[in-house]
Amino acid sequence: MEYVFFWILLCFLPSLVAVIRHHSNKMAIEATNLFLWWTVFGWIVSLIWSCTDNVKDKRSYDAARE
Repeated sequence: MEYVFFWILLCFLPSLVAVIRHHSNKMAIEATNLFLWWTVFGWIVSLIWSCTDNVKDKRSYDAARE
């Protein structure tokens, strides 16, 4: 059972990275990851895309939360 949880976590790692980093294109990254995670190429593209420096400014994120 632990392997299933680990596998799911690994498959959706790019989506988690995008959400945690407040990426500007997180919905597109999540869609790409959801539909192309089973291809190694799609997973790698999603992971690289989620690690790019296209994140929302922390100040604007904090202001939106208030």
